[in-house]
Amino acid sequence: MRFSFFWVFLTAAAALLSCNGNTTALIWTDRPELAFYGEYFNTAQGQYKVEIRYFDFPAAELKNSNIRPDIIVGSWLKNSQTGTYFKSMNNYFGANKLSDSIFYPRLLSVGKIGRRQYLLPVSFNAPAVIFTREKAEGISNPFTIGFEELKMMGRGYNTENNGAYTQMGFSPIWNNDFLYAAVVLFNTSFREASPIAWDTAALDRSMRFVYNWNYEINTSSQSVEDFTFKYFFDPPAKLVQSGRILFSYMESSSFFTLSEDSRGSLDYRWVSEQNRIPLTDDTVYLGIPRKGKSPRAAAAFINWFFQTETQQQLLESSRANRMDETVFGICGGFSALRPVTEQIFPRFYTGLLGRMPPAEFLFPADNLPGNWTVIKERLILPYLHDRSRSESADAVYPLERRIADWTRIER
Repeated sequence: MRFSFFWVFLTAAAALLSCNGNTTALIWTDRPELAFYGEYFNTAQGQYKVEIRYFDFPAAELKNSNIRPDIIVGSWLKNSQTGTYFKSMNNYFGANKLSDSIFYPRLLSVGKIGRRQYLLPVSFNAPAVIFTREKAEGISNPFTIGFEELKMMGRGYNTENNGAYTQMGFSPIWNNDFLYAAVVLFNTSFREASPIAWDTAALDRSMRFVYNWNYEINTSSQSVEDFTFKYFFDPPAKLVQSGRILFSYMESSSFFTLSEDSRGSLDYRWVSEQNRIPLTDDTVYLGIPRKGKSPRAAAAFINWFFQTETQQQLLESSRANRMDETVFGICGGFSALRPVTEQIFPRFYTGLLGRMPPAEFLFPADNLPGNWTVIKERLILPYLHDRSRSESADAVYPLERRIADWTRIER
């Protein structure tokens, strides 16, 4: 039977009703699988308990609630208010404690302010393109693929009949998330400001590059739209498997939750330029809010969770409960603990064997505002969608104006 998050929430809540608050840590999270991890912790030992509460934006709840959780696990925790709302975690490192060497260095660094560690990385995802296994021999690198190779191989795969494409290798405008990965690799550097800032020149360069890509390789944006309208009734993985397209963009969390039958015929490469793989911006972190009531219980959970053995057990239990069919890895991504991702993940996801790139290739996002997901979905991605199809930025409603309009309405 498929694992039920709802059932876990109910049983965890019932079990915790009689618990003493001083020995029970309250965790706020936007990751439903934390309910499962919490139940596992509660049954693994008898001294402390955790209670899990789900929020879409747990960090934002700190501003609006008088209740203070003991732990927050979620995305977009690092911003200008991190030091105000969270406590330093420096005391978690040292002899007989956590070692900073087990974490991916750049991910750990994001959680620092000065010399103080305010957040610990939990999990991350990376952008990839997928293709059928028999096409792997034509790709130059066993780990990554860049824009020029996507263009070259896409051109060679394109097939026309009576002036219309019947096969298409790849188009950057098929997926708005690919467009976002492209602008990141062009150093557009979206980052927290009032509400956000970016490098305008880099954004314009990236969009010109994408627009020219379509015209050089796929004739025009309209040709791509016509092909998409005609053939994109199936999911991208099926379009790749059928041979209708050569490549499709897919993030690691989506690829590794495909069914084993689907994944068995597919291969992948990480999207990269100049030895940089831009991690998706929803990297999960853990922090300890100020004024929590159960610091010892919180410390017990954190020290338990950030152990290689613990995460291996969680992966094993996730598979036994069929959670791995809907949730990838740890908290929906690769573990931020290098030994777990590099040594243990390949046992559960055989397609990863020998395929994780060097740690220095992994680049996390800049600091982003807590409401970034709303800004991105409502403003950034629609702008990239429009701009990538236009030769001139002047023909598209400017991003600055979109943000100003939205900010005025939100106030």
